[in-house]
Amino acid sequence: VKYDPRLRERKYGVAEGKALSELRAMAKAAGEECPVFTPPGGETLDQVKMRGKDFFDILCQLILREAGQNEQCSQGAPSNSLETSLAEIFPLGKTCAPESNSDSAAPGLVASVLVVSHGAYMKSLFNYFLTDLKCSLPTTLNKSEFMLVSPNTGISLFIINFEEGREVKPTVQCVCMYLQDHLNGVTDTH
Repeated sequence: VKYDPRLRERKYGVAEGKALSELRAMAKAAGEECPVFTPPGGETLDQVKMRGKDFFDILCQLILREAGQNEQCSQGAPSNSLETSLAEIFPLGKTCAPESNSDSAAPGLVASVLVVSHGAYMKSLFNYFLTDLKCSLPTTLNKSEFMLVSPNTGISLFIINFEEGREVKPTVQCVCMYLQDHLNGVTDTH
């Protein structure tokens, strides 16, 4: 487990720790809408997005460096696509891609990375995937659903591909968004 300060939630400056209603009142007084309003001393949405981009770029560099050091990762990799393997783990529901895209079949899993952060931060990172990296979406998911804030404990799954020997942005494929099936059968105990 590695902690990274770039995964922290947006900094809200003078509104930090206050109720959402207070943040909304501050935004209204400034003549702005809450999601785009930046309280004094807070981060703008663009600053949060750049923090996410920086995190993702460094993460990709680390993965590629480790993959280069561990060439055995690609040797003896399973012949079936990554999506098929993931379908065994994640149930394909409304927000998952129901079919495998043969263009995105992964020759081998170089790294499996779990990123845990706050919903609004993840929304900003997903926005970077969609707008800057041109993330492909499952046919069952439209862009407006993609840009929602992730529900608490929501799981989203992406496949990141790098073309060998090229210094280009990776391709990003969204497999599923905001899964909460892992909570089925869990009861509230408080």
